[in-house]
Amino acid sequence: MKNFHLKLILIFFIFFMCHACELPVTTTTTTITAESTTTTIPDLPADLIQPDDLTYMGAFRLPDRAEGAPDEESWEYGGQALAYYPDGDPSGAGDGYPGSLFGAGHNVYNYVSEISIPAPSTSRNIEELTTAATLQGFHDIRGGLFDSFNEIPRVGLEYLPAQSGQSSAKLYLAWGQHFQDDTSVNIPSHAWCELNLSSPHTQGAWWIGYESLYSVNGYLFSIPKAWADTHAGGMMLATGRFRDGGWSGMGPTLYACAPWLEGNPPAPGSHLTIRTLLRYSHTRGDDTTNFRLNNYQHSDEWEGGAWLSTSDGRTAVVFVGNKGSGYYWYGFFSPHGDGMPCVEQDLTMPGCYNSDGTECPPELTGYCEGNVPESRGWWSSRFDAQMLFYSPQDFAAVAAGTMQPYEPQPYATLDIDERLFLNATVEPYMLGSGDQRRYRIGSMGYDRDRGYLYVLELFADESKPVVHVWRIQ
Repeated sequence: MKNFHLKLILIFFIFFMCHACELPVTTTTTTITAESTTTTIPDLPADLIQPDDLTYMGAFRLPDRAEGAPDEESWEYGGQALAYYPDGDPSGAGDGYPGSLFGAGHNVYNYVSEISIPAPSTSRNIEELTTAATLQGFHDIRGGLFDSFNEIPRVGLEYLPAQSGQSSAKLYLAWGQHFQDDTSVNIPSHAWCELNLSSPHTQGAWWIGYESLYSVNGYLFSIPKAWADTHAGGMMLATGRFRDGGWSGMGPTLYACAPWLEGNPPAPGSHLTIRTLLRYSHTRGDDTTNFRLNNYQHSDEWEGGAWLSTSDGRTAVVFVGNKGSGYYWYGFFSPHGDGMPCVEQDLTMPGCYNSDGTECPPELTGYCEGNVPESRGWWSSRFDAQMLFYSPQDFAAVAAGTMQPYEPQPYATLDIDERLFLNATVEPYMLGSGDQRRYRIGSMGYDRDRGYLYVLELFADESKPVVHVWRIQ
């Protein structure tokens, strides 16, 4: 365990110390309050899923580390990737939650395991929650393709049944890391593998078109076949990433692809054909435009997504993560716990912003006493765990070329803080606390047939995630 914590500290140290070159190059004027709200735009089409259509079902725990197992074979510090498998656990309990979940464990290694889905509990006592069972233990499924990604890796997983030309169902993989400019890590990001984790036969890797790696390798989810056939040439796999500081784009990104349409498998190093569905301006390089998610902040975190659909034709595309509000700045956790900026000194670009995106007044931009160096990074006065709801009709318009990729905005948001445990006891200054608690949410999986959403709350069971469950009514 000593080595385990040393590795974690090293990872976080690298993460926060290397943020110094992630400062924004543009600002805008928008409006955001410091209050947590759930909003819906009135007079929306009836075929859109609304926040009120989601019913909370409860939560369940992930399995404990097996006695004597190494760090890489553990759910501790995990939660970057999650995928629902409808045919998993065929001899399960018959409790109304069939199927299984594939997920990534410890975030240094991201080995993948398969677990059962127990009926969730609504208890607010972690010890009273039901616990998933291990169906397949942790395995390294990278196939040697992504071994160079060791500086804060980013991972996505999704299951799809066998597609045209395939003889078996696949797990699709997205892999990257925090910085990807050096030659050794500027490599293709996507692959697929078999569902047998001990013999995955991983194939790839492939580029997502010619897009920046900072915008493609954070999450994966499936697109309903009818929509994909009508609007995206049969591309049923959605991928994207949100990278803090605006490097991926000032809001979540989304691209559709279909590796199976370009070979079985496509040749390694192929640039897959894609359809861009969502892409805001970014703060890297020479992009001088300023299109962004409404109320965007550089400290936002969008970690998972799902394309929702119901039997009666209602739809939505949902992203889940943390939304910042109030001041936001590059620096340190507020040492007095009051949400006031604690800004890094000697910055070459502005490091502090008001909630409307304008620069902070000079008296708020100084280097504050009492900060904890390990907390270095992007902060906001307040964070709230949220779901963003986008209209698939907007993405259809983008795919058709009648709307620009930066034009779609969420039609509703859902605050889910009240359902979380928010009881992290590890690394308090790195995670933050109270209103400034970061890293609340990890990835999510989606059971389309039954309408279940499985969302990971990070650091809820000591250092392990907990799975929260919602059902679309």
